[in-house]
Amino acid sequence: MPLIRVGGELAYLTAAPLRAEVDRVLADAPRAIMLDFADLHFIDSSGLGVIVHAWREGQEVDTTLRLRAVPRFLATILDITGVAALLDRPLPTTRTVGPGSQQSAATA
Repeated sequence: MPLIRVGGELAYLTAAPLRAEVDRVLADAPRAIMLDFADLHFIDSSGLGVIVHAWREGQEVDTTLRLRAVPRFLATILDITGVAALLDRPLPTTRTVGPGSQQSAATA
């Protein structure tokens, strides 16, 4: 399982390189990827967006996103913003409801 270590400040100026690394790793469609936050000191909305991006893009290629060594402040942010719940569920899929018709299984 590929491991991406995230340290220091994950903010506007540092989010793009992480996003590029996530995209590079997901190009191979591994079964799972691990983001390690052991050395993370700060995160802003840009950083949070990269986590959501990693989950969403991973879902597209059937890759599970796993988080490791999540600091308490990040766990709180993930919880408050609803991202923790998002990470625990798969993307909605389209399912067949009747002959020739499709309905989105998405729920809000």
